[in-house]
Order: sequence, then C-alpha cells, then structure tokens
Amino acid sequence: MTQPIIPILAGPTASGKTALSLELSKVFPLEILSSDAMMVYTGMDIGTAKPSPLERSQVPHHLIDLRDPDQDYDVTQFVADAERVMADVLERHKTPLIVGGTGFYLSALIKGQTTTPKANFDLQATLEQELADHGLETLLLEVQQHRPSELIRLERNPRRVIRALELFRSTGKFPSEFPLVAPKFQYQLFALRPDPSDLERRIALRVDLMLQDGLIEEVQRLKEKWLLSSGRAPTALQAIGYKETLEFLAENHSLLWLRETLILRTRQYAKRQITWLRTQLKVEFYTLERAKEALEGFLSS
Repeated sequence: MTQPIIPILAGPTASGKTALSLELSKVFPLEILSSDAMMVYTGMDIGTAKPSPLERSQVPHHLIDLRDPDQDYDVTQFVADAERVMADVLERHKTPLIVGGTGFYLSALIKGQTTTPKANFDLQATLEQELADHGLETLLLEVQQHRPSELIRLERNPRRVIRALELFRSTGKFPSEFPLVAPKFQYQLFALRPDPSDLERRIALRVDLMLQDGLIEEVQRLKEKWLLSSGRAPTALQAIGYKETLEFLAENHSLLWLRETLILRTRQYAKRQITWLRTQLKVEFYTLERAKEALEGFLSS
C-alpha cells in the first residue's frame, strides 16, 4: 500500500505557523507534530512560543515537553519519535501535520539521517568547557577554517556545533559528510515567508508578548532549577530568548536593552531560517494566504 504524503508547514519564527495550523485543524482531521528543537523541553514555554494549553486542548499536539532542559535530545531521537508518531496518527486515520522552524530537523526527516557514530561524551565535555571558556564564536571559527559550508547547517546552535566538532576531531568528517539513511515517509513542504516589514512587526509583537507574559520570570525559575554546579546553564538555555534573558539577569541590563536585543537576535535567527529553507530544502515560499489555500487544497485531496 502506498504511504500517504505528509504535509509540513515550515517558515521562520513568528511567521504565523501555529495560528494557521490551528485554523486548519478546525476543518481537517489533523494532529500536529512539532519540529521545533526547543519545544521538547519542559518549562521552556514562553520563550519558545509553545502553543498554549488551550490551543493544545483543541487539537492533539506531539513532540512537546519530552525532556527536562538538562537532558539530551538530538535529531536522531527526533526522527525516531516523529516517524513513530506519524505511523500512529495514520493508523488512526488522521493526518499528521508537521509544524516548525528547525531546519536541521526538517532536513533529517525529508532527506534522511546521517550515519554518524555514537557520541563521544568525553570529547563533548571538553568542547562544552571550551564553549564556556571562550564562547560560541571560537568554536564556529574552527568550523569555518575546515568546512565553511557547514556553518549554515549548524544555524549557530551550540549543541549542534559541539556535536559537529566532536565528530570532526574524532573522525575528520562533519555530520553532513556521512551517508544518509532513507526516510520512511514522503513529504510535501509548505513554507511561509511574510513580507520583510510584516515579519519584523510580527517579531517585535512576539517579543513584547513574551515579556508581558512573564519571560523574565520563566528564565529566573529555570535558572534557579537548572543552573549547573559549574555555574553554567544547560545548553538548552542557550536558545534565543533564554541566553539573552540570562545575560539580562546577570548583568543588570535595562528592560529596553533586553527588548531590543531579543528583537535583533530573533530577526537574525529568522534570516538564518529563511536561508536554510531556501538553500538546503529548495523551498518555494508562500504568503500566509497562499499557504492556507495550498494546504487546504492538499488536505482536501
């Protein structure tokens, strides 16, 4: 029996993916699978813009709140979890809709995973210490010196950078240089890209809502609970929104500094997401209205 094609709704942060997925779920028998690398962590709700409890009660959501912030979760685990959930949703005669902006995860689903060796935790610990001592830019410079093309794939994600350098130092190869395992499903990708001025407005609005909803208090709680004995926060808390707020708390910056920094870093991240989708997945971008029409047509068929 031919496997159905799985729809993916992708796009940069704040582009309207969650709202559109919820709107579609009112019409079609959908279950939503998050492909956001940070939504897997419990307690990281406001800074990741997780769907609210009310939104999640309206339609089943999967791959959210799977780990504590100090626990590991990687692309291999994501693909295994996603493929298992998709098979289960299809078995129940529902349609899985993958929603998210982590290009690395989407690429692994669509193209297949690399056959990388198991992690060398001792080497990873060394790299984590280098990250703490010298900062992310030093590790990125090492990548750039050997494989500049790898920088786009890494998306400045500290966990991904550590894994890439661990592999390079132990094997001489980066993750993208290992062969791929064929994916279990086929996918149809629908990628949102609002007009640049509209996206900037959406990002500023999202940052303001996060601050209003208690981002600072959320990060303070996470810091108190998960700050490591070394004085460092878990890698998950280096995500955009959390890293800047931790700095705000540590350095006693102004609230205006935090707001402007969050907007800037989020805009930079959205730009990297768009570049990834365009260069790595070769997508055709849609406006919000056109994406809704295209997805409605796809789901109706």
